[in-house]
Amino acid sequence: MRTVWLHKDHKKIKSHHRAEPFLKWAGGKGQLLKQYESFFPLQFNNYIEPFVGGGAVFFHLYNTGRLRRDRKITLIDSNEELINCYSAIKEDVNRLIRTLKSSKYINDKDAYYKIRNDRPRGKFERAARTIYLNKTCFNGLYRVNSQGKFNVPFGRHVKPLICDSEDLLAVNEALSNAEIIQDDFERCLKLAKEEDFVYFDPPYEPLSRTSSFTGYTRSSSNKDDQERLYEVFCTLHRRGCKVMVSNSYTPLIQRLYKSFRNEVALAKRAINCKPSLRGAISELVILNYQ
Repeated sequence: MRTVWLHKDHKKIKSHHRAEPFLKWAGGKGQLLKQYESFFPLQFNNYIEPFVGGGAVFFHLYNTGRLRRDRKITLIDSNEELINCYSAIKEDVNRLIRTLKSSKYINDKDAYYKIRNDRPRGKFERAARTIYLNKTCFNGLYRVNSQGKFNVPFGRHVKPLICDSEDLLAVNEALSNAEIIQDDFERCLKLAKEEDFVYFDPPYEPLSRTSSFTGYTRSSSNKDDQERLYEVFCTLHRRGCKVMVSNSYTPLIQRLYKSFRNEVALAKRAINCKPSLRGAISELVILNYQ
């Protein structure tokens, strides 16, 4: 049982609501958590996630009590708008809820394109815009063009829950002991210490030349980034950290991590413009511990 702030009158109430990802995010790990259960280390000190994305693994570890309150949590991502959302929820979730509940955030095509074209400067307006677009855009897809502008079309959802107040309140509590950083994944090298658990969920190595997910940020992950991630993995391994990586089941990833423990998970890809390409595929889980 948790204590959360009820935004309407700011009184404390008891809630059983679990913290869940507040955004639908490409590559989200919600469907894989049961398969991951046997992969998570039984004991560790601090927790670092350098590609936090929607945060499914972080919220799962929090909800299941693995993230002790006396341990430090660090959530990192290169996506500026995503990190702004986490920061806004942690700083003043009630203000964000009030902003999201304003009359302009409605499931309407004209309103959608007006807000998509807006460039708000304030933290809470930016966060509300990101959440609103994610809830009402086509297939919950996050994509930006080369100028860094969100360019996903309207989604025509019947009745999307634009402001999930209960979840935002639960997320706020989950973030109470978290440091939130907008940066490249290598930032973890300045933070991770022996016995810390570091989980990497990077943009995956593409399965083919045409399947690469571009548009997560202005620059996209490529082979050089995968090799750079492997070097970071090895550095953390030598430091005595417990490291877990999710990635594609491809020759490159298998070759890079051949000296470490390789496990396979089956994932159903839900975010794809072609329904025929949303089937189950094998993914690699790489671990430096038993």
